[in-house]
Amino acid sequence: MKIFKLKFLLPIAICFFLNGCSKSGSTPSPPPPPPPPPVVPTVQWEFETNPVWSDEFDLNGSPDHSKWNFELGGNGWGNNELENYTDRKQNSFVSNGNLIIEARSESYNGGQYTSARMITKNKKTFTYGRVDIRAKLPKTKGIWPALWMLGNNIDAVGWPACGEIDIMELLGQEPSKMYNTIHYGSSAATHGSYGTNYSLTGESFDEKFHVFSMDWKEDSIKMFVDDNQVFACNKSVVGQPYPFNSDFFFIFNIAVGGNWPGSPDGSTVFPQRMIVDYIRVFQK
Repeated sequence: MKIFKLKFLLPIAICFFLNGCSKSGSTPSPPPPPPPPPVVPTVQWEFETNPVWSDEFDLNGSPDHSKWNFELGGNGWGNNELENYTDRKQNSFVSNGNLIIEARSESYNGGQYTSARMITKNKKTFTYGRVDIRAKLPKTKGIWPALWMLGNNIDAVGWPACGEIDIMELLGQEPSKMYNTIHYGSSAATHGSYGTNYSLTGESFDEKFHVFSMDWKEDSIKMFVDDNQVFACNKSVVGQPYPFNSDFFFIFNIAVGGNWPGSPDGSTVFPQRMIVDYIRVFQK
């Protein structure tokens, strides 16, 4: 600070000496405010810096079948959704370092919309860790993209007893707002959920890539957007059997219609794409 003051006062002294900088009797301007303190990152990760599993989507063509399976069909998926999920290249493919999931308006198997739902079930599951997913999201009425997880024991105990972790969900008609939610409960009758939402200012999630992250430890889950914490929950909040200390698998999908987003209408534009640059999982 001493050096700063000397540098600031020296030009003033020279000006007054030469009678060229200030009118007689005027008050010198105050010194400029000090510089702002350095920005401290909001995330202090406690995991290894190298991922234990990832998909960088670097090879053009079909998604890597050693990492991903496809769920297929148009049965509504418990939400009265309208799409038929397929494993066709029209609905999911890798190009220029990105995974593309594309929802389309087209006649297929008795329905009028198609999309893709990719999962790591029976390929790779995880308990705890840091998850980073860099993605750009679609924007239009009735479109519902999601990056999420389900408990690997879903076939044995059903939903919601298996647990659900929604790292990112978005309604296409609200393209600036994303949602984080966990679901739990021993049965549908006792289903509970806890969630938050986060909105961008002056832009929407379809304009550029953002990183959606999760810090998942025993008895606690935190979530982030671009390293800004937007969600925190722990075992005490759930208040009933806590399913999040077990193996989970990933799901990437775009739903069309359904109870939450509602159906597409005359304003809806197709096709719509969710573009994923990478997914990375880090553990201790």
